[in-house]
Amino acid sequence: MTSPATALLFPGQGSQEPGMGRDLADADAAIMDLWKRAEKISGLPLREIYWEGDDTAQADTRSLQPALTVVNLSIFLSLAEKFMALSPLPCVAGHSLGEFSALAASQALAVDDVLELVALRGRLMAEADPAGKGGMAAVVKLPREAVEEMVSTTRESLGKELLVANYNSPAQYVVSGEKAAVEALAPLAKERKGRLLMLAVSGAFHSPLMAEANKELAGVMQKRTWNTPKLPVFSNVTGGKITDADGIKAAMLQQMVSPVRWIELVQAMWDDGRRRFLELGPKNVLAKLVQGNLTADAASYEIHSLGKRDAVASLTL
Repeated sequence: MTSPATALLFPGQGSQEPGMGRDLADADAAIMDLWKRAEKISGLPLREIYWEGDDTAQADTRSLQPALTVVNLSIFLSLAEKFMALSPLPCVAGHSLGEFSALAASQALAVDDVLELVALRGRLMAEADPAGKGGMAAVVKLPREAVEEMVSTTRESLGKELLVANYNSPAQYVVSGEKAAVEALAPLAKERKGRLLMLAVSGAFHSPLMAEANKELAGVMQKRTWNTPKLPVFSNVTGGKITDADGIKAAMLQQMVSPVRWIELVQAMWDDGRRRFLELGPKNVLAKLVQGNLTADAASYEIHSLGKRDAVASLTL
């Protein structure tokens, strides 16, 4: 079947919502089984937390990472037969945590290995900063050069860890590092007519402050089987396409301490001819980020969010 070249996008933290994935699981025993497998692997009552729990419990990265991965993969599995019949085959990409969903979808890693890794990743990230030393903030309404200049100046003047952790779009960046350094950016952003918005996270993700957590996760990753992906993978770490197992593994071993290069990634997918972008996860966070990165006429591409069973069922390819 000939169709617009498609990109499958898997979101990360911040895309969770109450009740996520329940409609798909109630309609498909295989998807309900995926939830049960994730609960067994993580040791957490994920369905109880996300289908019946409160916002505080649902924001805990230890449960959020395996639960959101299950939701992302539930949508993919519901449509996998259609996706694999496309010509050309779709590519995959995920934002931060979502990259693990992309690896399972591409079969670069086995699903159960991914569920194990995201459960471990969630626990390690939750425990990496017990003193609350690190923080993250979104910087909006400022160009890349201004954000990088503020970060460099502040890092050097305070002698503290600070870097741009997420290059999300030309209008949105996320900084990460020691909380005092992150907070020191607020007046600088205001002077430049921008804004700094502190994020409710438990640490300085995608920064050197995650080095010990990354070392432990990487040690487990090294022991897993990495396969040549069935679908091309666009990497957070490199911002480009990777089609071999060794390249994907090398990037993922550094993912937790490396910036998310989403701007470069979206451009690389566009340059690869991708003109239909499908977000496989709750909400529409990545759909908005893709739109914020594309300068082409909106009539020249498609963006769809597939967070609900109705949207999944009605998708035509």
